[in-house]
Amino acid sequence: MSALRPILLVEDNQNDLVLTLTALKRSKLANDIIVTRDGSEALDFLLRRGEYANRESSVPIVVFLDLKMPKMDGLDVLQRMKADPSLQTIPVVMLTSSNQEVDLVKSYRLGVNAYVVKPVDAKQFMDSVQELGLFWGIVNEPPPQ
Repeated sequence: MSALRPILLVEDNQNDLVLTLTALKRSKLANDIIVTRDGSEALDFLLRRGEYANRESSVPIVVFLDLKMPKMDGLDVLQRMKADPSLQTIPVVMLTSSNQEVDLVKSYRLGVNAYVVKPVDAKQFMDSVQELGLFWGIVNEPPPQ
């Protein structure tokens, strides 16, 4: 049996990060959760460069990507991922507080697999993330590496 592929979580907000990690742990997923704090670091991880140059070559099973971040926002990361043949089949879920139609439309035009607006209520937020984790980590059949 091959090793489980990790989930890449790209989140700059500490409160949302803690809630998301807690919810994913409650889902009892066996996948490792890799956390990057901005879009630039996420691309470094995905492309195995910089501090991630020597990491295992495993491709994430899914990327949970925040939209509004410093250095490089989620739309820029998504655009670069979908333009790179080595990354374009990795499922991407935009996990954001933005419910602006322009962000939603642009995300789908760039190839996002799902767009989830973070609920304001902490319990609803955690329930949503648990469902996302279970679907993308267990139910969904990912493309081969």
